[in-house]
Amino acid sequence: MSDWTAQAVQDIEQHPEAIYRLFPQAERRGGAQARARLLAGADARTVAELYRRGDAGERLAILRALPGLELGFDALPLVEDALRTNDARLVEAALASSRWLDDHAFRQAVLKCVFMSIPLASISELDRRYDAELARMLADYAAERQAAGRQVPQDVLERL
Repeated sequence: MSDWTAQAVQDIEQHPEAIYRLFPQAERRGGAQARARLLAGADARTVAELYRRGDAGERLAILRALPGLELGFDALPLVEDALRTNDARLVEAALASSRWLDDHAFRQAVLKCVFMSIPLASISELDRRYDAELARMLADYAAERQAAGRQVPQDVLERL
């Protein structure tokens, strides 16, 4: 942990509201993992507020940190928000926390990944949550692509 990050963590422990000032500068001043370290002790409300206020880089750091935070279903609104974006980095990062999505939302997220050319291999829990309905949806997608004379992504074909 860098000196800056260690000091920032200590400042946040003493004054929790300091996270709102320190989090945006954390990566630049403390390195790639600094933001995740600052989030480690944050509650769900604080993480959600940081996400709401954050730019794409800050949101990405929060989404990547979610699996290691103990937010439970309080993380779901952040995952859902990221899945509504057209930023492939945010969508892919959100799917690392796919355990909070219900089956319908999970299937829709998988299809969004296919449309955005995000590799299926990057979707956590895909093997466990792959079901007949998702197989049907992917088969329909592949059939539409083939009927239009378009290529079907290899990772989709491998799932059929």
